[in-house]
Amino acid sequence: MFTFCEDPSTLSSLPWFACYLTNGVHMLFYQSFLTVFALLAVAAPLSLAFGFLAATASRSPIAPARWLGKGYTSMVRGIPDIVFFLFFVLVLDQGIEYIRHVINCPDWDEPIRQGANFLVCDAARTPQGNAAQWVHETYNFGLAVFTYAIVFGAFCGNVLFGAMNAVPRPQLETAAAYGMTRRQAFWRVLVPQMWIYALPGLSNIWVILIKATPLLFLLGIEDIVYWAREIGGSRNSRFAYPHPDWRFWYFLGLLIFYLCFTRVSEVVLARVTKRLSRGQATAGGEAMRKATT
Repeated sequence: MFTFCEDPSTLSSLPWFACYLTNGVHMLFYQSFLTVFALLAVAAPLSLAFGFLAATASRSPIAPARWLGKGYTSMVRGIPDIVFFLFFVLVLDQGIEYIRHVINCPDWDEPIRQGANFLVCDAARTPQGNAAQWVHETYNFGLAVFTYAIVFGAFCGNVLFGAMNAVPRPQLETAAAYGMTRRQAFWRVLVPQMWIYALPGLSNIWVILIKATPLLFLLGIEDIVYWAREIGGSRNSRFAYPHPDWRFWYFLGLLIFYLCFTRVSEVVLARVTKRLSRGQATAGGEAMRKATT
């Protein structure tokens, strides 16, 4: 980045670190933080959407929908995250290629499963081998986001289901007495009031989601954990600035980053909870009412 960085061996400590922290590899490391933020920005609302669908299905008077909603939340919550991540991404990737194989290569006469190998025709490869690098990265990121949404959607569904049941039933009965249909009572009475009951649980899920972002590393995505390990342990000519094993310092930096990020999230969520508690018949709302009297 600087003109004096061409020959690292001639630099003193401070200029060396200035060049080291601004080289191309570190720029990729800094960009990987954007990958984490992008994952959270997309996966969080998608997880909430999956959770809302699961909670709604779990309360459905239609038995198959109710079984599907409760089965989804129970099954996904009962599987360790790392097992589900590694298994589901593989299944999803092969499922997409299998569907494309059936559509694009109807004349294929060889078995797709050949021992431990999964073989499809070239037209079914997803993405294609000659695709640009950004296409491969976007595809892998999309698989990761969808997997995160499936996993944390189950937790959100369980929280939202409990929040829906926490809304006082007399309010729904009053809505029915005023002539509201079941759907109107759901959207105008139940949904607006359930969030204050759901927010504490959703806050915990948000923090857990933040803590789970290093799993991107296991999915083959070059996230902050990947680059911390690669750069921190570089001691050869592969990098322009080889150095001893500094992984301790890189992972310490990630620890501080996650602690600060989690703390900021807790402060913001606490303020949102306080604001939503105003006028509500909850412990938080009652405490606020007594504080003003």
